[in-house]
Amino acid sequence: MYETFYGLTGKPFQLNPDPAFFFRSRGHGRAMAYLDYGVHQAEGFIVVTGDVGAGKTTLVRNLLRSLAPGNLVAKQIVSTQLDADDMLRMVAGAFFGVQPELPDKAGLLLDLERYFRRLQLEGKRALLIVDEAQNLTPRAVEELRMLSNFQTNERSLLQSFLLGQPEFRQIMQQPDMRQLRQRVIASYHLGPLGPEETQAYVEHRLGLVGWQNNPSFEPGAFAAIHEATEGIPRQINVLCDRVLLAAFLGEKHNLTESDVSGVAQELRTELRGGLSDEEADAAAAGNIAYPAYAPSLSLVSGTGSFARGVVPGTADGVLLNGLAEQVHLLQQSVASVARTLDQLRATAAAPAPTETNDERPAQAGGME
Repeated sequence: MYETFYGLTGKPFQLNPDPAFFFRSRGHGRAMAYLDYGVHQAEGFIVVTGDVGAGKTTLVRNLLRSLAPGNLVAKQIVSTQLDADDMLRMVAGAFFGVQPELPDKAGLLLDLERYFRRLQLEGKRALLIVDEAQNLTPRAVEELRMLSNFQTNERSLLQSFLLGQPEFRQIMQQPDMRQLRQRVIASYHLGPLGPEETQAYVEHRLGLVGWQNNPSFEPGAFAAIHEATEGIPRQINVLCDRVLLAAFLGEKHNLTESDVSGVAQELRTELRGGLSDEEADAAAAGNIAYPAYAPSLSLVSGTGSFARGVVPGTADGVLLNGLAEQVHLLQQSVASVARTLDQLRATAAAPAPTETNDERPAQAGGME
């Protein structure tokens, strides 16, 4: 919608992780170096942690895009409280494809080992990427470690990357994770972007779709973006997409701190189910209940910035966090469409301005 108005060739702030938009911040560059090192080592586990939306999936997709095709068979699975046997079935399904009936555990292990050995004879190797690793049960982690025992005299037949939220670092320190820790050859925590990196990130994504400083951003606008999102890339995408939509509806070509702050406040209100700042603070303190349709504690903090953690450190909290995030994204989409429709109705209902030969209203590139 706003892409045409601002002369952009595509959507700069899409939520889907796209390696074409990979931004090499200081942290992302170091994480990429660790992943690249791990791939060339061709053994063990690489662990990358980071907050929700920090860019872990984009990081891995960018790595896979840079690798020579044909030499590496990489498959990705998303962990959702899988137990040991279910984990093996997920791994087998990822490498073998959907099968009408999978064998028992012993059969799965034999099939996987034969498959990995066949890849090795073909000059290829297998890489397993496990996303949301903080959801893994200890038994599921143990199965992954056992799979790493498949090896020839020269090298391992399977290498694994574990991507997880910050709590996975605490999980890794548990006593029953000692054997897995011994197989980890590199580990990195992906932190948020700083203020200067946030500005560079926004300009980088805009530049990839042909941005010619239209709209322009005042320095205070970038500072407001960083303050509202705490430098988390996915939240930057959400906020900037809405800022550009609001600017398009207002036919603005220069964005200020107040423009960004106004949209950020609007988002916070939506994520709180329509509650005011005072009502949200009261709900966080347990004095009033959130609306049943808005499980939005995971992205609301009393300071007006995005925060994480419904019930920190628990399996229920992790699950609720993920569900709440999806609900929030749907709420944002619905609200954006509703506001756009209201603007279009208002525009259509407004009387046409009277024009004269001497004075005509300036054409700012109206809505298309």
